[in-house]
Amino acid sequence: MSPLAFTPLRNGRALPLKEVAEAPFPAFRDALVQAVRQGQRLACLCAEDDRHLLAVLADDADRTLRAARTRLDGPRYPSLTPDCPQAHLFEREMAEQAGLVPEGHPWFKPVRGHRPWNGAPDPWQHPEDAPPGMLDFYRVEGEEVHEVAVGPVHAGVIEPGHFRFQCHGETVFHLEIALGYQHRGIEQSLAGGPHPLTWKMMETASGDATLAHAWAHALVLEGLAGVAVPERTDRVRGVALELERMANHTGDLGALSGDVGFLPTAAFCGRIRGDWLNLSAEGCGSRLGRDWLRPGGLRYDLDPARAQRMLLRTAQAWEDTRDAIELLWGAASVMLRFEAAGAVDPVQARQVGLVGVAARACGIPRDARLDHPFGPYAAHPVDLATAQSGNVHARAWVRWKELEASQSHLARALADLAGCPPDPAPGPLPPLAPDSLCVALTEGWRGEVLHLALTGADGRFARYNVVDPSFHNWFGLALALRGEQISDFPLCNKSFNLSYCGFDL
Repeated sequence: MSPLAFTPLRNGRALPLKEVAEAPFPAFRDALVQAVRQGQRLACLCAEDDRHLLAVLADDADRTLRAARTRLDGPRYPSLTPDCPQAHLFEREMAEQAGLVPEGHPWFKPVRGHRPWNGAPDPWQHPEDAPPGMLDFYRVEGEEVHEVAVGPVHAGVIEPGHFRFQCHGETVFHLEIALGYQHRGIEQSLAGGPHPLTWKMMETASGDATLAHAWAHALVLEGLAGVAVPERTDRVRGVALELERMANHTGDLGALSGDVGFLPTAAFCGRIRGDWLNLSAEGCGSRLGRDWLRPGGLRYDLDPARAQRMLLRTAQAWEDTRDAIELLWGAASVMLRFEAAGAVDPVQARQVGLVGVAARACGIPRDARLDHPFGPYAAHPVDLATAQSGNVHARAWVRWKELEASQSHLARALADLAGCPPDPAPGPLPPLAPDSLCVALTEGWRGEVLHLALTGADGRFARYNVVDPSFHNWFGLALALRGEQISDFPLCNKSFNLSYCGFDL
């Protein structure tokens, strides 16, 4: 049997489904595992239906996406996870969505707690699919070992999630994270679309990453419709995305300061985050960037006068941001606290496929704006920020350097936009290509956002899959707590600041 060669894809470009490489499962499995061992990563693995699997590999060094399909002989197949840990959540998700059972999966549990969409038997209803204890929380036994359960209801305004710690004294042996409490059935609702409410669903997939998800969805629709947006439109979209990054990184650095009791930066950043949000409101009327983009273009363009006003306001907001955060780096007590908590081993970070800030803090130069350029980033690349230690300090430092890079990008883009008139308003998109695949990546402030669409013969969505960066990174938080003090959990959690609803699609 000849080895399977995955079919190259381009970010945001459609490909007829018949051109995607297909092979029997053994060849598909071998090719996927080998590619990951050679440095590619599993960006998405999903069930097209109750028999077909589709995998998307990201070759970041080669700036290429690659896809392949396979047909299963039945609802059971040998699990990929023992040889490819990056598949562990994807396989659990496919079991939950399509009733496909990965035999030999080392941690076969529900992801969001719903029955398969296609009416297939619930894989966890049969004893042979769930060995005794498999569905229980993992437990460590021994003298002076104890268990701490946190959530799903938390103090304050925070989304629900359950955290189960196995501890010896104050030391965490193991953290298990159970989510699904925010599950809204978005992916299931997208089948048969686009629908009138599809755009709103995309903007609220993870509300603090509105623009990252909206842009990814726009790229999918534009790719399937064969539409390219003007360069100036891409520049405005880049401004929108970088403002979202500025607001959230500023807020996160303030929140990290608050978690260690350093109140000056915490107080200043809480106010300054509002300045960045207000700049988004200046651009489109919404502090979260809702309705700024639209498929094929923009709903709100930036005329030269508005771009000039935003350029001046951005400069002032950046000056305040820099002053507030430089206080943080000058506080020795804060640095000692950051450096002593939440380290993730870079080898494990690669094995589980971390993305975004969490990956770059482990020395992994992974950023979709550079690896798979979209919009303005091919012509106007951003500076890549990395650290090496993988701890709280590294994740905070990467955020700080990304703020500097985003500010430079904003200053250049707004200055350019202030000197040229807006593009004409776009018309409606042409019909979407039938029987096609389109994969789109954007780089949200947490990391890589992936949207995958498969169309049927009618050009409607036969399958739509969304992978928020939190889907890749929640297990990274569990790794960061191993061997740590349980009192460090709030600080570690905030240093990742992952999305519950972005995971619970």
